[in-house]
Amino acid sequence: MTDSVFATLEDVPLRDAWAHEAHRFTPWLAKNLARLSEAIGIPLELTGTEVKVGPFSADILARNAIDDSVVLIENQLESSDHTHLGQIMTYLAGLETHTMVWVAPTFREEHLSAIRWLNEHTVDPFAFFAVRVRVVRISDSPFAPLFEVIERPNNWDRIIASVKRETQAGLTQIGQFRMDFWTHFCALYPEEGEAGGGSSRWRDLSGTDAKLVQYVSQGAVGVFVRPDRGGDVTQTREELLPFADALETRLGQSIGDGRYLFSRELMADARDPANWDRLCNWLHEQTELYRAAFEEVFGVEK
Repeated sequence: MTDSVFATLEDVPLRDAWAHEAHRFTPWLAKNLARLSEAIGIPLELTGTEVKVGPFSADILARNAIDDSVVLIENQLESSDHTHLGQIMTYLAGLETHTMVWVAPTFREEHLSAIRWLNEHTVDPFAFFAVRVRVVRISDSPFAPLFEVIERPNNWDRIIASVKRETQAGLTQIGQFRMDFWTHFCALYPEEGEAGGGSSRWRDLSGTDAKLVQYVSQGAVGVFVRPDRGGDVTQTREELLPFADALETRLGQSIGDGRYLFSRELMADARDPANWDRLCNWLHEQTELYRAAFEEVFGVEK
């Protein structure tokens, strides 16, 4: 095989893909949050764009579909600047944000240092990301956006944290939807215990400290394995690796190398009660599959 077989991946100026930051890039990113979700490992649901905070407007506001926490996304087509950093700090207080994602093509070192400092000196559940955006192509191929995480929290698992799901006026709209869904789920399967207004439910797994998490978002339900709250996912993965082949055979999937181990999801409009029986039945079947697999591999419950 000769070198002539291979094409060259070329960077494209971002403004060739998005001519205007607010009018082009922000709307595109809002519609394509799945691409950013894959890079940072957080399932994102769009809440709004150009959200007013005093005299400023936050580019994109989203929610973490796993724990219902607020995620702020600030995007730029130029290198990071002090103006955006100052606005981000303003938004953190005004929007009660737990996770901040700053997207730019390049970052000045002082801004990366600021992100590192925030991750080192803030307490759970706050998390800060610097994400580099590129646009590439091969010859005359369509443009392809790429996201690369430059800075992230030192403790990756602190992104998933206990959050406030109730206000003095009662459940939020999304909290009420999730309460109604879990109430329906527990009515179908009383052995699952009591319903709640959160997006996820945590269950013990036999013979291990790992937890099985059931979750519902507006567009899906799913299950995945992870360490207990505050645990280290890398450590849990290493503990499960000697049993990975046996678990993979029973679950029909690999252990994975991300934040969520043995994850599975069913996409559907979970806001529509007409879909709830199907989603609840699937969720229960997957839960029993996971429980049985861990019982067979690890034996008695701890």
